[in-house]
Amino acid sequence: MNRKSLAVALSLAVFATGSIAQAGFDSFVIRNGASGAPTIQPNNTYVPGATEFVISQGGMKAALGSNDINGITVGDISQLTITRHDDTTRFSNGSGPAVAPYFNMWVTDGLGNYAVVANEPSNPAFQPLFSLNGDGSKTYDLDYTDLADKTVKVYETPGWNTNSSWIHNLFGSDPLTFSDIASLEISAPSAAYIQNGSNGVGSGAPDVLGTDVAYGFNWVFGDTLANYVSGMEGYVVSGFNVAPEPVSLTMLALGGLMVIRRRK
Repeated sequence: MNRKSLAVALSLAVFATGSIAQAGFDSFVIRNGASGAPTIQPNNTYVPGATEFVISQGGMKAALGSNDINGITVGDISQLTITRHDDTTRFSNGSGPAVAPYFNMWVTDGLGNYAVVANEPSNPAFQPLFSLNGDGSKTYDLDYTDLADKTVKVYETPGWNTNSSWIHNLFGSDPLTFSDIASLEISAPSAAYIQNGSNGVGSGAPDVLGTDVAYGFNWVFGDTLANYVSGMEGYVVSGFNVAPEPVSLTMLALGGLMVIRRRK
């Protein structure tokens, strides 16, 4: 490819990365229940290509994971999107199964420390962000500004779910908000990190059951507590996307164009 062709390709890359496409997500089981595993299956009842997560008992936990925004900071998130199609009115308003899924992100300080941070969808401050669509479905369509002032939960780290975690020690605040952790990088740890007991990673952390493969960003279905059990029909979702701040991607591509010009 000559310089002119490469410049055109990079220009197209700027355009492409500035738009939102279906992100690369994998569905996986995090944890089984006492008498079985979560069921993950296609469900075309509402829209073609939807995915259903059946969490039939407490303890079951599954997720949709993506590495598409690994390497960016929490403050550079421009879109976290998922649409839920099953009937949420069968659950108590504001309860876990009515506002699920929630999300987890692995974050790091770049010094070898990793932790899972999460939103709490049953928090009244978060619930208005789960908006009702004309067809009865509900959508989370979030960016960093939606999250900045919301409480962030810290899990699966030394000092698990306490104020003694390295994140609390780093920022010295309780409760923490997403704005406090805006500078942390989204990045999944290695299986070796997860398997090292001294790192305090528990069985509920978002990693693949049996292999401990981890994804930086995860939409999570189910939990230890029964308040995230879905009932007869599972959580039926589609349109899941994650994206970094487009300006960051644009500047990266423009940087490539500048390098080309300098080499002429």
